[in-house]
Amino acid sequence: MLAITRYRVSDGETDDFVRTAQEVLRALEGSPGHLSGRLGRAVDDPELWAMVTDWGGAGFYRRALGAYDVRVALIPLSTLAIDEAGAYEIVEGPG
Repeated sequence: MLAITRYRVSDGETDDFVRTAQEVLRALEGSPGHLSGRLGRAVDDPELWAMVTDWGGAGFYRRALGAYDVRVALIPLSTLAIDEAGAYEIVEGPG
């Protein structure tokens, strides 16, 4: 399962956003089913960011988001998140 959350971040909020997003990614790392996580910035729109995480399944992802340390880290980012679907089932991949 692939989870993508996009954020709209003004120039003045960038440093705090990156620091907090890194905390979230570190908090998720120890979660069962977590495969990888990364933060990216749109090449053509520097205010658009994406946090992308890979999971062994939707249940792992949902349980990880419910963990206290993850929720605490995510709260400051919630006002910057773009409201859209973010959980994707992998239907085809390498191999």
